[in-house]
Amino acid sequence: MITSTEILALAGPFIAFAFSMSATPGPNNMMLTASGANHGFRRTLPHMAGITVGCMALMSGVALGLGALFQQWPILQSALKIIGSVYLLWLAWKIASAPPPGKADTKAARQPLTFWQAAAFQFANPKAWVMAISGVASFTLTGDAFISSAVVLILLMGLTNLPSIALWAGFGVAIGRLLKTPQHWRWFNIGMGGMTAGCVLMILV
Repeated sequence: MITSTEILALAGPFIAFAFSMSATPGPNNMMLTASGANHGFRRTLPHMAGITVGCMALMSGVALGLGALFQQWPILQSALKIIGSVYLLWLAWKIASAPPPGKADTKAARQPLTFWQAAAFQFANPKAWVMAISGVASFTLTGDAFISSAVVLILLMGLTNLPSIALWAGFGVAIGRLLKTPQHWRWFNIGMGGMTAGCVLMILV
């Protein structure tokens, strides 16, 4: 079992690691910025919750040995890269082609990402895999304390990830208030879609 002293020793460095991984640019944060601007903070909450729960589930899987499957069967990693790239490009197209808020377009075109879509995407998100694998490899304790330390890290990940990514959704809301015309919205959505599509390079490289 992990002791309170060991928890305190792990907490500071891991929170700094989790914040740096969660708050820096990546596919999740590009999509949250676009969602915050287009849908508002409240409607983006399920998207944010899905990201956090998905990251925690992915980290749990890595702690249970999921990451070792990539070493044994590299083809799984290649398949995941292809799936992640295709899905991310589809999301990028949805962002780039989204109509301005309030425009009488189809309701489906104005739907934010759901909780389950956001959670599932983490298993195809290379940045989430790096965060999960690096976190488990670098911060868990060995021996009998491995499981309990992994549980502590997974909980700390959730507590750190959600407020970190919320900053990007809030940033999107602030940008949305500055966009006054349909043309402004069009260029903003195209730009955010392009940056989201650019994250495919993270997957392929």
